[in-house]
Amino acid sequence: MLSRTLLCVAVTCSSTAAFADTVWLKNGDRLTGTITVYDGGKLMLTTDYGGSIPIDMTKVKTLESTQQLLVKQGNNYTDKNTVSKALKPADQEGKVVLANGSAPTTVDLASISQIMKPKPLIQDFSWKGSADAALDFKRAENDTDDYNLAFKTSARHGLWRHTADGEYNVEKEDGLTTTDNWGAEYSLDRFLTEKWFWQGRVNYKHDNVEDLARQRQLGTGPGYQFWDDELGAFSLSSLINNTQYKYSDGTSDSFYSASVKWDYNRYLVGKTFEFFTTGEVGRPLSNAADYSLDAEVGLRYKVTDWASLNVKYEKDLISGTQDGNDLDSSRFTAGFGVTW
Repeated sequence: MLSRTLLCVAVTCSSTAAFADTVWLKNGDRLTGTITVYDGGKLMLTTDYGGSIPIDMTKVKTLESTQQLLVKQGNNYTDKNTVSKALKPADQEGKVVLANGSAPTTVDLASISQIMKPKPLIQDFSWKGSADAALDFKRAENDTDDYNLAFKTSARHGLWRHTADGEYNVEKEDGLTTTDNWGAEYSLDRFLTEKWFWQGRVNYKHDNVEDLARQRQLGTGPGYQFWDDELGAFSLSSLINNTQYKYSDGTSDSFYSASVKWDYNRYLVGKTFEFFTTGEVGRPLSNAADYSLDAEVGLRYKVTDWASLNVKYEKDLISGTQDGNDLDSSRFTAGFGVTW
């Protein structure tokens, strides 16, 4: 009975090892785990002993995987997609075999731009995002109720990337509303090369308390993606905008403006923490205002693969408006959320 049990354990262990993906490094080391994605020069290997490990592909000798994977060669502008049933190690250093039945193909690792799990309909479709909520209720000499809801999501397919985000803020003190606003933005990026893209976006903000009651922007311009991989992303874009301000007294301003947007996030400590900041600084091409700033910076702690805690600081500033209805608001929030 004991020998049969040991035999079952041995078979189970050998089967588990057989299904584990393997990465051989040029220095002779060998790592096992599950290949999740390769992008931006980093191969992410998920292990039960070290979490997600980023590996520089230039240090990899060859690979092996029993998964069905989408392998993209070239760049985002001129690419070749192959759905490989498995990856087999090559005899030559710096190469891998794409196993596709009776027609295996040996390719250079340096020619591969992305490796990911294929999606059912759009094979190279990727979608990521987060939704956060911060709630604060205080019952004392002064009763306060604070609400903050925010989301951000980005989807990419081939040369196109869609990004949408929104936020809703309410603050009440003793039944009196001191903050009540919401905003949303959608942008569409068309990649011209692997790094350069052209962006079009629409942005709208609505405020029921401040003198500056409405903000609307339509913008377009070039952008540059410095990197976008499993460890984070960083992009800059410069836009020419058609901007409209509407004030609570019924007056309005319409003008053109120039702005610079940034979007940065970085995972730390084995993707346990995420530091992020997004924002836009702009200047009107007229005398409607001196400058504007809309920015946020925060830190997110992942409790599980999908649940997180976060702290965030936001700044919204418009200075030098013609009628003196400037906007200057700051906000700290702490809450919980989900990521995908």
